[in-house]
Amino acid sequence: MHRRQFLAVSGIGALAAAVSPAAQPDLIKPHALKQGDTVGLITPSTPMMDPDRTVVVDRTMRYFDLKPKWAANVGRRANFADAIEHRVADLHAMFADPQVRGVFCVRGGYGAGQLLDRIDYDLIRRNPKVFIGYSDITALHLAIQKKAGLVTFHGPITTSRFTPYTQDCYRRALFSTAPLGALTNPPETNALRPAHSLRAIRPGKARGRLIGGNLSLVCATMGTPYEIDTQDRILFLEDVDEQTYNVDRMLTQLRLAGKLDQAAGIVWGECSDCGVRDYKPSTSSPFGLSETVDAIFKTVKTPVLSGLTIGHTDDQLTLPVGVMASLDADRGTLTIEEAACV
Repeated sequence: MHRRQFLAVSGIGALAAAVSPAAQPDLIKPHALKQGDTVGLITPSTPMMDPDRTVVVDRTMRYFDLKPKWAANVGRRANFADAIEHRVADLHAMFADPQVRGVFCVRGGYGAGQLLDRIDYDLIRRNPKVFIGYSDITALHLAIQKKAGLVTFHGPITTSRFTPYTQDCYRRALFSTAPLGALTNPPETNALRPAHSLRAIRPGKARGRLIGGNLSLVCATMGTPYEIDTQDRILFLEDVDEQTYNVDRMLTQLRLAGKLDQAAGIVWGECSDCGVRDYKPSTSSPFGLSETVDAIFKTVKTPVLSGLTIGHTDDQLTLPVGVMASLDADRGTLTIEEAACV
């Protein structure tokens, strides 16, 4: 082989090695919670300073027969850099504490992405525990899934409303070693004007491991070591308080990156308080949210279900991230086939 050819071939090989993703760790599962277990309470995103909400969180945990243990830095004010280190320290402390059986996010908000390159993922893998939250916590779900291989739970924060429907799924997801089975929206009290509009954008069935979360956070991790892997997976997405053009831009980003076409199936959850607000030049598009979402998802070849109660809604499902699931868009069901806890 000529020197130029050798350099060209070796250069291509080096480039491929540089851009190829590292192998993800094998999947591990946490132990199911039991009555009386101690759970660690952390605020990896926006801090919580309101003492009235602290009382609500304590009451909520005790309602589920759990003992709350507050992380050392919850409610502590600090400068920008110190605040990041405090949140990382709280996360590490709760996973390292042998008395703590679960790590619960008190709230979402903003800032979880700042922690990702500071987390000890080997520590998490050595101490698998129930980890639950949603919204901004999506950044942690994606990173922990990719770097530690731990099944985590996209579900209510401790300050959520917890309707009876939400409580039922929450208990079954966290306190049981059985698969959740078929999930769908709660029964409607008004068939003529349903509270949750559930429909198939693209019909069909699909099967794959569950991955996803808040659309804004999924997009924020693109191009980073924590970027979402949708290959042959059931992708679920939700968001809150986004204008139509923002949703269009983010879904288009995922489409252009191949994330939608790679997925085995897609679930579009509720986009609470999304849509066009008061007139601004940037919101003058004549297309509504559903029109925009439909137009993008109809370009993919996989089944797409819209309207499942995921994310920022009082009636909220708890979804185990990483387990095998199947989607039936025509029937409006997402079936969790695999147990999330041991």
